[in-house]
Amino acid sequence: MPSMTVIATTAVPDHLRGALSRWTSEVVPGIFVGSVSARVRDELWRTVTQIVGDGAALLIHPAATEQGYAIRTAGTRRRVPVDFDGLTLIRMTAPPKVKEMQIHS
Repeated sequence: MPSMTVIATTAVPDHLRGALSRWTSEVVPGIFVGSVSARVRDELWRTVTQIVGDGAALLIHPAATEQGYAIRTAGTRRRVPVDFDGLTLIRMTAPPKVKEMQIHS
């Protein structure tokens, strides 16, 4: 049975966006929404995880959890979903440090 699925992408290759738009609608740049079966959702997500490259992606879909949904991520993100006694919370990681240039006299 089809269910609402949301996939959010950041800095992914254009051909991945094209593949996602075959099954979903890109409502704003990088946000794909659709009503697909669990099989199609899982195949789309498998494709996303293989192609995401240096970008990032997030999948939200209905699930039998206390919150009523599940979250999956691919790529490098500062926001990381963490299970906390059955609830999915979002943990923020530290921003990447930039190497400081040392000036030698």
